[in-house]
Amino acid sequence: MADQAPLTLLCLFLPFLAALLAPAAVRRFGHGGSWALAAAPFLSFLHFLTFLPQISAGEVVTGGYAWVPSLNLSFSWFLDGLSLTFALLITGIGTLIVLYSGGYMKGHPQQGRFICFILLFMGAMLGLVVSDSFLMLFVYWELTSITSFLLIGFDHEREAARRSALQALVVTGLGGLSLLAGLIFLWNMTGVTQLSLLVHVDDTLRQSPFYLAALLLLLGGAFTKSAQFPFHFWLPNAMEAPTPVSAYLHSATMVKAGVYLLMRLSPVMGGTAAWEILLPFFGGVTLIAGTLLAIRQTDLKLMLAYTTMASLGLLVMLTGFGAPHAVEAAVLYLVAHSLFKGALFMVAGLVDHEAGTRDLTKLGGLRRLMPITFAAALLAALSMGGLPLFIGFLAKEEIYYALAHGDLRSIVFTLVAIVGNGLMFVAGFAVALKPFLGPHVETPKHAHEGPVLMWLGPAVLAGLGLLGGILSAVTHHFISTPMASAVAGEPTLVEISTIPHLGMPLLLSVVTVAFGVIVYLQLERARDMMIRVLAAIGSGPDRGFDHVVSGLVRFSVAATRIVQPGRLEIYITVTFILLALTLLVPPFVYGEWPAMPTWPDEVLFHEWAIFLLALIGLGALLRANDRLTAIVSLGIQGFAVAVIFLLFGAADLSFTQFMVETLSVVILALVMTRLRLSPRDHRPPRQFGFDAVISVACGLGFTLLLMKATQLPFNMQLTEFFNAYSKVIAHGANVVNVIIVDFRGTDTLGEIGVVMITGLAVLALIRVRLRNPLPGPRADAPVEGDRL
Repeated sequence: MADQAPLTLLCLFLPFLAALLAPAAVRRFGHGGSWALAAAPFLSFLHFLTFLPQISAGEVVTGGYAWVPSLNLSFSWFLDGLSLTFALLITGIGTLIVLYSGGYMKGHPQQGRFICFILLFMGAMLGLVVSDSFLMLFVYWELTSITSFLLIGFDHEREAARRSALQALVVTGLGGLSLLAGLIFLWNMTGVTQLSLLVHVDDTLRQSPFYLAALLLLLGGAFTKSAQFPFHFWLPNAMEAPTPVSAYLHSATMVKAGVYLLMRLSPVMGGTAAWEILLPFFGGVTLIAGTLLAIRQTDLKLMLAYTTMASLGLLVMLTGFGAPHAVEAAVLYLVAHSLFKGALFMVAGLVDHEAGTRDLTKLGGLRRLMPITFAAALLAALSMGGLPLFIGFLAKEEIYYALAHGDLRSIVFTLVAIVGNGLMFVAGFAVALKPFLGPHVETPKHAHEGPVLMWLGPAVLAGLGLLGGILSAVTHHFISTPMASAVAGEPTLVEISTIPHLGMPLLLSVVTVAFGVIVYLQLERARDMMIRVLAAIGSGPDRGFDHVVSGLVRFSVAATRIVQPGRLEIYITVTFILLALTLLVPPFVYGEWPAMPTWPDEVLFHEWAIFLLALIGLGALLRANDRLTAIVSLGIQGFAVAVIFLLFGAADLSFTQFMVETLSVVILALVMTRLRLSPRDHRPPRQFGFDAVISVACGLGFTLLLMKATQLPFNMQLTEFFNAYSKVIAHGANVVNVIIVDFRGTDTLGEIGVVMITGLAVLALIRVRLRNPLPGPRADAPVEGDRL
């Protein structure tokens, strides 16, 4: 399939290309532009469909291009049953979401921007699930966080939307850093940087002493992205986004990225005690917490959001359970959940769009007004409830088949699954039935059936949930079996059918449905009970996030006031203290003091004159009554050094030193004449002594460092290289000039840029004029706090 590599690459970038065209397409064609934009993900969907026969036969598809070969970095993809299933879900549901967005956002002035964000996220998620290289996986992982931030905060004028977007970005962003650290661990533990190679490392990871550290870091990335307890709070808050975002990002795609990562790593990191303890525990807690919080809600989207959190917990629990058929149950439920939850979210958006509210207590009797929507909702709820003929039934039966064993651990998690599935049954049918059955309730808007762009998506997804169950053999052959084999790391056959078989799984399904029906009939009482329980518990992780952010802000403000008080003299003092410590502490600790030089037997007159000139300049500097005199006196030191360079034959270096000192003196003098500076140093003796100690320490440190450097054996390699190649390569006889212009040309260019910027800044200072000078002291009067 190597000849398909360019086409695969194009399909990976099609959503990004469509995103660039989205604003213009919407402006040109209105909401009808969504049909054209949906063609991009649909073409990608069709392309990935062509891999089904090959993948179902047990093969894998890899491809890509070298990026940084020296570091073994590549832009590469890896398609097996797991990644191909995700790619089909992302592009298939993404096509329906783009169409749905065209109807939902019709007339919105920012519709083009919204669809652009949707397509950007689609491309990021698609790249994530097909990534082969670790770097590519991480880049796309973070890109999903950024694009979801844009989508959640789309209505940026509302404070709740801004808070939810920031919260999601912070939580998933921190998880992304954890993932990066975990991937670096994997790289160092195995020596590979590609997932396709990682699945062949056998027990290398499990036996590594760093296994637990790597696992915890990777779980940090997976748990934050897939909203596992205690990081679950960002997912319900993300419902502040428009409904197409909720239907796509937070039910079918983004939140499953963490589950995808765990499934991908299961063959090489699963099967250990840590894996089979952490994943089932946190997954089970998330499942129960999500379903209990779901029945507390009256908002359709929030009910579905909390059941999504619960479903993700169920997937994590099954992925880490370690029993036979647990993997099969996980992959079946993942596909089923994507279909019925995407459909129900779109139903919730349809109801809100046409009736003007999502509150269950304000809805009823919409069945005749919205028949297609009701049919789609009912089919999706039947699959979510795990009733026969639907793919959700296959998933639930396989769950109980995997969990129902005689040991205590299996019994506990079976009870967790029964309670969780029963409460999800309640939430699903509450969304699907309560708005449509019963007497008609007056709604803020006159309800009627939505446009085809809006009901097409839920109808197709709900229908696929039924079709996937009826044609279970086809579903297993092309989807379930290849996906389960990829997760298990070995050939795995999925055979469960929609025909009920007498046994423990069917009995537990009946118990689940019965429990769900009972709670559904007492939903108001259950909701009141949960309200009282939550009130007794008090604030949860969501409020805790606010406390953490507020505390972080207060700490940052306090720390900034300490390290950035706004006084230049403090910054300069601290800088020079650290410089002195850096220069003097290492020689003191390691005993690396330089040998003291011996005084030469004979010092020539002109050499004495140079040293005397430097001392005179130093004395003039210390005795200067104003800063302008001090600046000029300071230049004497530099000129003395330049003369020394000249006497020792370094004419080029001497000329450079003369130029630097001249420019420094002129520039400083020009600047000082433009500032209000006191003519005298008003520092008290104690402060003057403290500053003098720092100055002497810095000067002594540099002196000792230079003495130590000059006493080391001289390495002639660079000298020989420049002497050998300056004439041959750079065609220059002056080696120093060749080094500066050719061998260090970029460095020299940077220095020229610095000098140019400095010159422009000085020019700006010289040309400054006070337009409205305030009455006050003279220009040469002292300024409060001035010590320089």
